[in-house]
Amino acid sequence: MRHKIGQRKLQRTSAHRIAMLRNMAASLIKHEQITTTLAKARELRPYAEKLITLAKHGGLSNRRLAQSRLMDDAQLVKLFDVLAARYAARAGGYTRIVKAGIRASDAAPIAVIELVDRDPAAKGLDSGPVLADDTED
Repeated sequence: MRHKIGQRKLQRTSAHRIAMLRNMAASLIKHEQITTTLAKARELRPYAEKLITLAKHGGLSNRRLAQSRLMDDAQLVKLFDVLAARYAARAGGYTRIVKAGIRASDAAPIAVIELVDRDPAAKGLDSGPVLADDTED
């Protein structure tokens, strides 16, 4: 019987799962839209929405709680300054999960999780390797 088991294990250890959720939440806050498997997106949704609710309530103790769950200073600032103001009038439901087909390699269901009323300019912002100029002396 699976009574009172509230989350998926995702075939990971607890430390790996917590680290993965932290990284995915930071990426979601940074880019406001990420692509992942459907199971991971469904696990990320309550994690991210609770962070946004902490930011909406504000205060030092909530900032410290969010920092302990997020562990990313730059995204913490965005969470409390930008996203808290954006969702001040909304009473929950800050994220949306859209199914995006099947992954070709292993047939895993893929989904896009995004923030509702997101900023389209944030997608892919400061992501990936930076191409340096090839100017040699």
